[in-house]
Amino acid sequence: MAPSRVAIVTGAARGIGAAVAKRLAQDGFAVGVVDLVEDNCKDTVAAIQAAGGTALAVGADVSNAEQVAAGVSRVAEELGAPTVLVNNAGVLRDNLLFKMSEDDWDTVLNVHLRGAFLMSREVQKHQTEQKWGRIVNLSSTSALGNRGQANYSAAKAGMQGFTKTLAIELGKFGVTANAIAPGFIETDMTAATAARVGMDFERFKEGAAAAIPVRRVGQPEDIAACVSYLVSDEAGFVSGQVIYVAGGPQD
Repeated sequence: MAPSRVAIVTGAARGIGAAVAKRLAQDGFAVGVVDLVEDNCKDTVAAIQAAGGTALAVGADVSNAEQVAAGVSRVAEELGAPTVLVNNAGVLRDNLLFKMSEDDWDTVLNVHLRGAFLMSREVQKHQTEQKWGRIVNLSSTSALGNRGQANYSAAKAGMQGFTKTLAIELGKFGVTANAIAPGFIETDMTAATAARVGMDFERFKEGAAAAIPVRRVGQPEDIAACVSYLVSDEAGFVSGQVIYVAGGPQD
């Protein structure tokens, strides 16, 4: 029996998540478009449907186990058993350590790490039953350390260890797990970072591009293309890897 062609992408209302959802739909997957508020997923779903694809908007807080279980069940019932999971949901609560609140820390760790854990635990049931699956977790170059991001860096570094462990545990069921660590990607999130430091976004991007070997900032579609490969049949021997999609080598 061929595995179902159903994918779930979290944080898919905009930015990288939206681009990934659209690319997977283009690749022939029916896509569960998950974000905190269901209505926020409408644009992504509409774009997929307008291009002839199949998508379902699902509202869920990925750090809430009950909402995750309900969301994955809804995708399974309405689209089919999900065999691909892209854990992209994330938030920023940047601050220097001495200014960082416990809530800043908990919120970021809960959405990124707890969210990826809960989603993976729920989806792996379907993957192991079908003896085929792909999990892609979004890390970041910030995993290597970044000023003002103790919480985000810890979460993104944790995502890499989580990914490698999933690869070890789930490999015998035909399930691979890999992480993508984006560099500077042009999204609403990076625009918000520019605003936070009081810099015009165009100048902010120019400054970032000057430090990137390929001399440009990344686009959400750059990440979506890497996801497309990692969830393909051809990538079945690639597992437990962290791929830096950052326009150049990382330390």
